[in-house]
Amino acid sequence: MPVKKKKRPSWDEYFLKVAMLVSERATCPRMHVGCVLVRDKQILATGYNGSIPGDVHCEDAGCLIVDNHCVRTIHAEMNAILQCSSHGVNTTGAKAYITNMPCTTCAKALIAAGIKEIIIFTDYHDTLAEKFFNIAKVKVKRMKMPDTKIIYDIDNYSSIKKI
Repeated sequence: MPVKKKKRPSWDEYFLKVAMLVSERATCPRMHVGCVLVRDKQILATGYNGSIPGDVHCEDAGCLIVDNHCVRTIHAEMNAILQCSSHGVNTTGAKAYITNMPCTTCAKALIAAGIKEIIIFTDYHDTLAEKFFNIAKVKVKRMKMPDTKIIYDIDNYSSIKKI
């Protein structure tokens, strides 16, 4: 009997699902965000919102709120850009797959980093991000949230020994 093939996710769905998984590492309970920087279908870096190295995490010590924003965390987009920077990875022409529309500051950082396309499935509260993306000619693509289920069909592979 032939094995029923599942529909493979598109590249955009795949990288958005990766961003969703990355967001699970976030340490600020106010919002979990994941970002994946991609060029030529290759992941350059990932980032999630969390505290600076050596500091306590919001989930442990509480958020540090200034003007209704948690200032303890570095946003996911910034962490992905900084990861590229620390490893000497050029971001020019890359795409950013992000679980949420970036805030204004992150939008400016993505533009300055040479990101040419933003793919999201959730909007954020009103920011100037979209205005700045338009000025910089950065394409914004909104997609439906990918399926949260991971299809790992090990049952169809009789040669794999299950633990």
